[in-house]
Amino acid sequence: MPTDDRPLTAARWLDAEPSRRVLAALGVGGAPVRFVGGCVRDTLIDPMLDMVDLDLATPLPPERNVELLEQAGIRTVPTGIAHGTITALAGGRAFEITTLRQDVATDGRRATVAFTDCFLADAARRDFTINAMSCDASGRLFDPFAGRADLAAGRIRFVGEPVARIREDYLRILRFFRFFARFGQERPPAATLDALAGERAGLQRLSGERLRAELLKLLAGVAVEASLKLMTETGVWQAIFGAAPTLDRFVRLRRLVPEADPILEFAALTRGVIDTAAIAERLRLANREGDRLVDLTTADLPDLDLEPALLRHLAYRLGKRRLADRLALAAAEREAAPTSLASATAVLDAFDPPRLPVGGHDLMARGIPSGPALGQALRRLEEAWIASDFTADRDALLALLQPVTDPLGGDT
Repeated sequence: MPTDDRPLTAARWLDAEPSRRVLAALGVGGAPVRFVGGCVRDTLIDPMLDMVDLDLATPLPPERNVELLEQAGIRTVPTGIAHGTITALAGGRAFEITTLRQDVATDGRRATVAFTDCFLADAARRDFTINAMSCDASGRLFDPFAGRADLAAGRIRFVGEPVARIREDYLRILRFFRFFARFGQERPPAATLDALAGERAGLQRLSGERLRAELLKLLAGVAVEASLKLMTETGVWQAIFGAAPTLDRFVRLRRLVPEADPILEFAALTRGVIDTAAIAERLRLANREGDRLVDLTTADLPDLDLEPALLRHLAYRLGKRRLADRLALAAAEREAAPTSLASATAVLDAFDPPRLPVGGHDLMARGIPSGPALGQALRRLEEAWIASDFTADRDALLALLQPVTDPLGGDT
């Protein structure tokens, strides 16, 4: 990684016209303005990165920032003005602008802050060294805690003493593992792991929404396997879910289905291990997410070597997406060869679920009255249609109907 003190000079988002407009507006009167956090960190990894969501910090109070931006014709939104944060919208980019802050009091979930004019004090309240960097309009890097070196080495290191930082906000435990899954290369020191393990009970104080957001982001990391192993080693995963994850099945799933989404991955980690209905409630998953997770962790898994016709029948009954998920989990659980899953998936990809070629009006026209008898007859015809591998047409299905006796005598 380069050692010059202006490593972000060529950053595309820094040189973009909307960024220059916002910097110029906020800089009226000479107050310093810096980009902070993720845009600085991520661009040190990828100098060609362009970003549309950017964070800035300034000593000016939020009301003054609004005034300066609106004078420059830039729209603002008071996204968190009580905490010093507003958002400026310019040229398709969103600039989250926060007044420099320092913590006055913390309780493990939220902090009481006071505004300050000191960039160092603001950086000192951040969680990790890699998140405490900032840069000015010329691309000059400010790195008070050696975050750049940590980023290059794949170290996730707390700003200051780990236990103290964790007790300020217990979500930092999960943030540690999330950032390790994304950037981690070097095993954390024993003191850090001891702090994470020793403070894990504090996770019970956090809302399900906060836990969910961090866990789903964690599962998107490239080094998620190593991170999950550390979570298990420290007991952090068990503190949230009550039992260790099934890492082997999860690793096989990611190898077989690289595009697996977090809910499918979470099912691989938890199937047969924990009560996922309770976990879905704890994490405040959306109803659709929770229902899908419970289905994936409780349903019987299909055989991968089913005949194509039987796969099509299952796809019709379950839906293609639902069956594809179950097949992926089955392959991961049974250590199947990639070719087995690929063959079954090819059958699904080629299948376009058809519609039953007869309806209630066809049966009523043949004398079957509306009600339970009509429903039973439709279900019998649908079963026959499925058994034909969806080849029986309307006439063939209607020919299967039994004659209906006219109550006045004779058949209809």
